[in-house]
Amino acid sequence: MEGNWTKKPLAECAEFFSGGTPAKSQPEYWHGDIPWISAKDMKTFRLFDAEDHITQRAVDVGARVVPENTVLLLVRGMTLHDDVPVCVTTRTMAFNQDVKAIQGKDEISTLYLAYWLLANKNRLLSAVDTASHGTGRIPTDLLKSLEVDVPPRSEQDRIVAVFDLLDRKDELNHRIAQACEALSRTIFRAWFIDFEPVKAKAAGATSFRGMPQEIFDHLPDHLADSEFGPTPAGWAHIPIGDFVEVVGGGTPSTAIPEFWENGQFAFCTPKDMSKLSAPVLLDTERHITQAGVEKISSGQLPRGTVLLSSRAPIGYLAIAETPVSVNQGIIAMFSERVPNTYILMWTESKMEVIKARAGGSTFAEISKSNFRSIVTLCPDERTLAAFGDITRPLFQFLASVQRESGVLGAVRDKLLPKLISGKIRVPKIGGAEDGR
Repeated sequence: MEGNWTKKPLAECAEFFSGGTPAKSQPEYWHGDIPWISAKDMKTFRLFDAEDHITQRAVDVGARVVPENTVLLLVRGMTLHDDVPVCVTTRTMAFNQDVKAIQGKDEISTLYLAYWLLANKNRLLSAVDTASHGTGRIPTDLLKSLEVDVPPRSEQDRIVAVFDLLDRKDELNHRIAQACEALSRTIFRAWFIDFEPVKAKAAGATSFRGMPQEIFDHLPDHLADSEFGPTPAGWAHIPIGDFVEVVGGGTPSTAIPEFWENGQFAFCTPKDMSKLSAPVLLDTERHITQAGVEKISSGQLPRGTVLLSSRAPIGYLAIAETPVSVNQGIIAMFSERVPNTYILMWTESKMEVIKARAGGSTFAEISKSNFRSIVTLCPDERTLAAFGDITRPLFQFLASVQRESGVLGAVRDKLLPKLISGKIRVPKIGGAEDGR
């Protein structure tokens, strides 16, 4: 190690905190405004929200919270067999018992430790053992014994500054992606669930904000009774299988190399979808050959296909931004006349119905036949097309920022090991420093 860098066990560099789960039987502990982090939320380096939230009451009775810029490390879960998520909080957050919070002590920067952990993911992966039921686990004693390369605090801060710029841009990209998704969801709900434009027209309005005038003029002017409740007059209800193409997939034999070796075609499984931080699939972990594609009944599906994980678990959703083949754990949907953004939002809105139709003794799974029979609203083609015209650019922008985030992550991953080990030194601003 060059200069005055030292090596210290992680236990001497940081304080560790354990999380927990407030009682699910106590509703006053849940649905508050404090993000509660679990493995499913740990898909980005910077965490700014969670799927679940707890209340201040839960904190008052013992739920652990940590401040902004605390490291959260997953130490227990099936995810650990493939990856060790390392995250940093961007606000006060709580976390469950499968996560350790880490804060630097003395002259050790917490953010430096976050980047050191990122740079040493392979060491963390090698430390994973197997607990009950095959769950991955990083033993706390082993974690604390890992030796950390520790430069002087001033150099820690310079290293952090290099990567902080990249990660803040990545965080901004994720916020943009969430905003695009949320706006699309808001429009979908207004037009196709709450029927706000039709209700406005029925009340005498001559336009509806955000809806093209020609589309508003074409809308029915009242709701009509149906077995599914009041619906815009003339809009029918039909099975989703009659509305869009619904297909499944399969897995070419992994024992036959010609299906896999040097594969160039994306092959999607629920595992690929579990890693997405936004509902767009840019690429997959594994690829198959043309011979492999031909072994799948649905073959290669076109770019723009909507993907739904139908088991293990049910509910991951994405639009494929590349031609893709899928395995038996995916239901794929596409249509020439129905916008894929409508299909995506409709599927999301029907998720409870989808899960309720699932069967299976080992794990929940919804079959293609059970899925195809779910009834969907069938709006007129002009309104559907207008929804696509508005939301498609949002998802195209969403995909573009996800691609940029991928590039930023690749740059960070290439530089991290060199800077964090001292092989490359960050010069002082305003002056030269030895080392390259």
